[in-house]
Amino acid sequence: MSKTKVIDIDLISDEDILKMPEKDYMNEIQLEFFKRKLMQHEKEILDNAKKTTQTFIEQETNYIADPSDRATIEEEHTLELRTRDRERKLLQKIRKAINSIENHEYGFCEDTGEPIGIKRLIARPTASLTVESQERREKIQKHFAEE
Repeated sequence: MSKTKVIDIDLISDEDILKMPEKDYMNEIQLEFFKRKLMQHEKEILDNAKKTTQTFIEQETNYIADPSDRATIEEEHTLELRTRDRERKLLQKIRKAINSIENHEYGFCEDTGEPIGIKRLIARPTASLTVESQERREKIQKHFAEE
């Protein structure tokens, strides 16, 4: 009689994923682990955007007479909007990564098809290139920017 080991994906840590054999690269457990990680990050970004909107609406009704206070608030708004814009771009990458998980393409370099690597994906779950491919792209971009 064989015993099937039941794994609670909620209890799997980064270390557990790192300990898995290389031959198991991007198995169902790993794909589900990264999908949950990405979905949690997506939720955090959307929650931040909602809080920002609520804060702006609340502050809109308050009139600030002092010009320096108004300037400070406007500067804070500008910084907040810049952060939300970066998060919006990250949200697109997160959704692209989730889609690649669903298509079983996640974890493999867009340029070479090679495995990106578990360590890199834990550090940056939205990575779509190996470190080498990323560096190559950055060198090319830098080269063309200098011309």
